[in-house]
Amino acid sequence: MNSKTRVLIIDDDVVMARYLASHLSRRSFEVSLAPTGQEALRTFRAFDPNLVLLDMSVDGMAGGEILQRLKQMKPVLSVMILSDNKDPETIFKVSRMGADDYISKPVDPKELDVRIMKVLDTQRLYSEVTHLREQVRRQPDFTMLFGTSPKMIEVKMTIEQVADTTATVLIRGESGTGKEVVARMIYAESSRCDKPFVKINCAAIPHELLESELFGYEAGAFTGANRQKLGKFEQANSGTIFLDEISEMHPALQAKLLHVLQDHEFSRLGGKRDIQVDVRVLSATNKPLERAVEEGVFREDLFYRLNVVSIHIPPLRERREEIPVFLDFFLTKYSEHYGKHPPKFSENAVSRIMEYTWPGNIRELENLVKRYVIVGNEAQIIRELSTHKPIVSSLTLQPGAAGEGNGGAVPPAAVSPIQANGNMSEFEMPSLLEIGRRAAMQAEREAIERVLAQTRWNRRQAAKILKISYKALLNKLKAMEEHNKGQHKQ
Repeated sequence: MNSKTRVLIIDDDVVMARYLASHLSRRSFEVSLAPTGQEALRTFRAFDPNLVLLDMSVDGMAGGEILQRLKQMKPVLSVMILSDNKDPETIFKVSRMGADDYISKPVDPKELDVRIMKVLDTQRLYSEVTHLREQVRRQPDFTMLFGTSPKMIEVKMTIEQVADTTATVLIRGESGTGKEVVARMIYAESSRCDKPFVKINCAAIPHELLESELFGYEAGAFTGANRQKLGKFEQANSGTIFLDEISEMHPALQAKLLHVLQDHEFSRLGGKRDIQVDVRVLSATNKPLERAVEEGVFREDLFYRLNVVSIHIPPLRERREEIPVFLDFFLTKYSEHYGKHPPKFSENAVSRIMEYTWPGNIRELENLVKRYVIVGNEAQIIRELSTHKPIVSSLTLQPGAAGEGNGGAVPPAAVSPIQANGNMSEFEMPSLLEIGRRAAMQAEREAIERVLAQTRWNRRQAAKILKISYKALLNKLKAMEEHNKGQHKQ
């Protein structure tokens, strides 16, 4: 149970209300009581519940009136009616007024648990669908930016060709290039656009939990599984599922995903029957899956199933002509969002911005414009670019490197244990201690860069993952930056 789920019980039967409150509190709900209609309205404003259990005959105000008042204050509120009146006409009337369920008194605790979970699941799914529809509604404004360079015109043409099919699509590109935007464009232009779009990040969920997230579980499947849970594939039935960072999926789970792609069926954890689904699968990666197949960490048969159509999104540094368009777009967007009106970037600033390599791609550019709107200081933003190059530049592919995205990165400042001297005819062999020190520094650098990429440059979050203090991480980044500067001068 979610400890943050707040339940307000409105009932003048104090004994019954306290009994229900005690029962729900043991299940980690946060509960508040109100014995009268007026007190219920006051408590509601301060408590802001997710769910209300409402007795239809509360002292001082009719239950129907309370229901209407609550719905006016919070239209998405879930309300369950408690009543000893089993008249079908009354049940129909309160459902028309917005009640989500109707339970007869005396209340059976086990039945109450089941009914509450159904109401909360419906509430959660409604919230997710509303959020996704709002994202899709806003998407066309952003998708207009895909097509302002020759390379992105090709991407857009591929999207249009593949959108209204059932083919699986593998979307490739570095972090921040817009892989999710492409997935949503495919979805928005498909015949499934009025059906669910469900996204799951395979790297954000521990692999022990990812299976239950994708496929759900039955009550009793494992310790703590006290109710049935639908997985993402069931939620996406008839629609589209987007598996982001698919390269991070554990090999043990890849076999089950392959089974779904081949046979369109799966079983929940602890389930005894297969469940049929009709789901279009889109996936994305910032790593070369071919290399993962060669290394034996990604199934070859799954790779071919996912890679029916491949869309590669070029990094921003390969389509610099789009940068001014993005600048205008994000400047307008965040000026409206923050209610500020900073001047447009000067020609000099635009030139400096276009010279930058943008290892974080569009996401990094968006964050820069957001900061500019907030601080309103163009000079500060330009200084930031000039001091931000060294660490992230090693995360991008160098020309001619194999693969794509972060997975094919070649750190330019990698330190070789053996260095040639000035005449290039002899080699200076450092001590074993020095070799070990350099190897440790390089391993530390790679670990930091990998975590920074995974956290999308959130240094505080990266510090937690690396189990060091935020200040220690900043010091290491500064040392790495100074080392890179020294390398460039040599």
